[in-house]
Amino acid sequence: MTETVTPIAAGTPASGVAALPHLGVIRVRGEDAASFLQGQLTQDMVQMKPGEARLAALCNPKGRVRASFIACRRAADEFWLVCSHDLLAATLKRLSMFVLRAKARLDDATAEFALHGLVGEAAVSATASADAFIAPLPPADGVARALWIGAAGDALPAGPTLTAELWDWMAVRSGVATVTAPVADAFVPQMLNYESTDGVNFKKGCYPGQEVVARSQFRGAIKRRAYVARVDGAAQAGDDVFSAADPEQPVGQIVQAAAAPKGGTEVIVSLQTVAVQSGESLHVLSATGPALLAPHQPYALIEV
Repeated sequence: MTETVTPIAAGTPASGVAALPHLGVIRVRGEDAASFLQGQLTQDMVQMKPGEARLAALCNPKGRVRASFIACRRAADEFWLVCSHDLLAATLKRLSMFVLRAKARLDDATAEFALHGLVGEAAVSATASADAFIAPLPPADGVARALWIGAAGDALPAGPTLTAELWDWMAVRSGVATVTAPVADAFVPQMLNYESTDGVNFKKGCYPGQEVVARSQFRGAIKRRAYVARVDGAAQAGDDVFSAADPEQPVGQIVQAAAAPKGGTEVIVSLQTVAVQSGESLHVLSATGPALLAPHQPYALIEV
């Protein structure tokens, strides 16, 4: 089923700043911080330079994503891992189990920081400082986005105030999902297109689930991909998606959802590629539920 997709830039503010209370920060400090994270996450943490930020994931031994991060290297011996707040405590506990003798300290630093999303000109013109970190994020329909991390109580970057709801919608439109509790441990990184959005490094050493992730990539075992789509009704992360052609078994699952300004729900959905390619009629919750419309990818996938 097809539908005309309206670019986000046509009906949203050109610039603005949104508070992001649904995110949290795990801080990792110490002379072994980089090498410790190198053995835990999908990203090459050792090669990151201070001031850089990249997408990264923590996987379980089966290669499924437990949590996703915007990983920020604040200094040679300090990283900030920005993740969904509903997964922070469990993720911090999990990572802390593997510190062992490494010279690295982990803590929940959320209360020390203010996290804001920057859109448009606010994202383009913002600059990092001694007290603030700017992490560029994937654009939404060509509109620049960035994550601003500053000390709690600091002055914010200039720009009109945007709602968290609008930011969430733009995040969905970018096509790069943030993993939250309802979908933790549900997808290998490629089911979220993380290998095509610089979230997986296949040249680095081992990490939990690395063999499964590598095998999926190089043996052509990727049968599900992430798409941006619209639901003609309500939807939320964790909802199953069904095909009218096969109402018994789900063909996908919603990863992230946000209310669309003109009605309905915008979603990132991980779908069987054959279901998309065949043009089957797709629906949420059941084969007769709200229609899932116009699945598409806003960026190119890398070639294996």
